[in-house]
Amino acid sequence: MSSVESSGPPPPPPGHDLLTGRTAVITAAAGTGIGGATARRFLEEGAGVVLGDAHAPRLAHVVAELAEEFGADRVAGTPCDVTDEAHIAALLDLAEERHGTLDVLVNNAGLGGTADLADMTDEQWHRVLDTTLTGTFRCTRAALRRMRARGTGGAVVNNASVLGWRAQRGQAHYAAAKAGVMALTRCAALEAADHGVRVNAVAPSLAAHPHLARVTTPELLERLAEREAFGRAAQPWEVANVIVFLASDYSSYMTGETVAVSSQRA
Repeated sequence: MSSVESSGPPPPPPGHDLLTGRTAVITAAAGTGIGGATARRFLEEGAGVVLGDAHAPRLAHVVAELAEEFGADRVAGTPCDVTDEAHIAALLDLAEERHGTLDVLVNNAGLGGTADLADMTDEQWHRVLDTTLTGTFRCTRAALRRMRARGTGGAVVNNASVLGWRAQRGQAHYAAAKAGVMALTRCAALEAADHGVRVNAVAPSLAAHPHLARVTTPELLERLAEREAFGRAAQPWEVANVIVFLASDYSSYMTGETVAVSSQRA
């Protein structure tokens, strides 16, 4: 094992006020994965955040925890199932009520599962596609309508996956959904550019968090980690750093792009 592998990830970097004065809405933000890490990184970079998650008790806990650390005026949340347009509208309404604006949308909500295609049911297919792809469409559409009407630009960052490029057994529904998110990102970016709004995506390969460990096997996680150049999964905050970049002015000339947060695409 190399010294890089044995030392593990570096410590998270400090904030540099990259998002000061911005209001960001983040879906599926109440867990210990990429959404929760993104909420924390956005707060560290000076943003106000409004969090949505389908798990209401966990969301309330996370909002209270972050509000105590960063200030109640900078953190709010409301339960949000991205398959429900009324929930999405309430989430965006809360952002505008609390902060008077909507500057950034992070579409993190997604749903996975494992099933060989020949054995996959329609319900399994539709459940993954409706949350992961159609949910991203619904949230992006709602945000773009508001950003367009306001006329002051904005940024949308979608959470895709390297499985939108790669093949993996048992992941036909999830891979199709994430490839769809990439295509949605490209097309939405062309239309949103007319209104000064940028639309980009991140494509993580393997991010370590407890939920992932519950829905897959240790053997598979070990094999996937071995494929990575550093011999380990990314920490969720390492993906969140790239989301911060895409939401900030440092990526002002980037739109329609999918950035792989990984050492490999194939």
